[in-house]
Amino acid sequence: MFDLDLWREIFQSISKNKLRSVLSGFTVTFAILLFTILFGIANGLNNTFKEAFVDDAANSIFLLSGKTSKAYKGLQAGRRIQFKNEDFDYVGESYDSKVQFKSARIYKNLQASYRNERNSYSVRGVHPDHQFLEKTKIKEGRYLNQRDMIEKTKVAVIGRLVEKDLFIKESGLGKFINLSGVQYKVVGVFTDDGGDNEERLIYMPITTAQKIYGNSDYIDQINLTYDPEMSFDEAISFGNVLLKDMQKRFSVNPTDQNAIRMRNYANGNKGIDQMNMVLGIIIFLVGIGTLIAGIVGISNIMIFIVKERTKEIGIRKALGAPPASIVRIILMESILITALAGYFGLLIGVGVLELIGSSLEEYFIKDPGVSQSLVISATITLILAGTLAGYIPAKKAAHIKPIVALRDE
Repeated sequence: MFDLDLWREIFQSISKNKLRSVLSGFTVTFAILLFTILFGIANGLNNTFKEAFVDDAANSIFLLSGKTSKAYKGLQAGRRIQFKNEDFDYVGESYDSKVQFKSARIYKNLQASYRNERNSYSVRGVHPDHQFLEKTKIKEGRYLNQRDMIEKTKVAVIGRLVEKDLFIKESGLGKFINLSGVQYKVVGVFTDDGGDNEERLIYMPITTAQKIYGNSDYIDQINLTYDPEMSFDEAISFGNVLLKDMQKRFSVNPTDQNAIRMRNYANGNKGIDQMNMVLGIIIFLVGIGTLIAGIVGISNIMIFIVKERTKEIGIRKALGAPPASIVRIILMESILITALAGYFGLLIGVGVLELIGSSLEEYFIKDPGVSQSLVISATITLILAGTLAGYIPAKKAAHIKPIVALRDE
């Protein structure tokens, strides 16, 4: 039941002892403020790491062909390595149990036009699995499918900005675009979190691209994702085995880093995971240290408050106040000050992060923020610590004789 007299007395006590109340609240406010900023910056760093893989599957492996830089087994340096369909099939068949998705790529730069609108775009010939490798999100229509591959159909999936450039305010779905003299039906429009460049791409079946632009079985790149159940070390080991296998297949010197290049996201992911772990430990220790400092501060202040109010407690007992009511009023005052100060510290911390958030991007800290539940939990911890710190001396003071309390200096 709400006790109006109790709360009136609490607020009167706070107003009469402004300095004491401000000092009590400042300790909590500063602890929560620092706690909020530290964890907000840590989350900002995590956001930066996540953004690095926003437009590609995090378990991707890319195989790129180049030129040999070293002679090997009687073969001259400077030899061009050219992947073919059979190499793509070989990777899929040889490592089927370790591969989740796979797609080859062919790169073309073509002039695209629709009615009076035209522009140049990067066009990629790909397999259907490429949608999952690039995290492509279909906005309208569909992505490429296996039937497109088999029948070598002249279809295209265009980016959102390609549709905006060529079709202005119309929908491009179902219409035909001209790609350097060849008509393609738009079967899908996609979006991509990777940004504008990723949304100005055009995808077509790789078999169609091979037939129309060269009539060959050449491919520029082999992309795949490894089994997500693999650990980082297992994925790195798999990537190394795959690279050595491809070097052997093309008679490339194992130390030649230019002939066949690999980009294995597991290497970066492992480094990021280790960095996050170290950062998490540091932030945790600093955060805990901050809370402990706050706990010690509020505890000392509560002990002082009880000591200071010993005579008041004696008067209350002399007037017949039960010990429980004396303890309750001291604890309620402590809880109120700590809760308000903690919330104030949270507001300041969030405000500081909002204010400086954009300027931190140059330090690789993107969108720093903190979960309110985490900060509220920290505040509750301080409230409990303050309650406990006030309860023990308050209970002890509430049980002393009035005459002893009134003589206290």
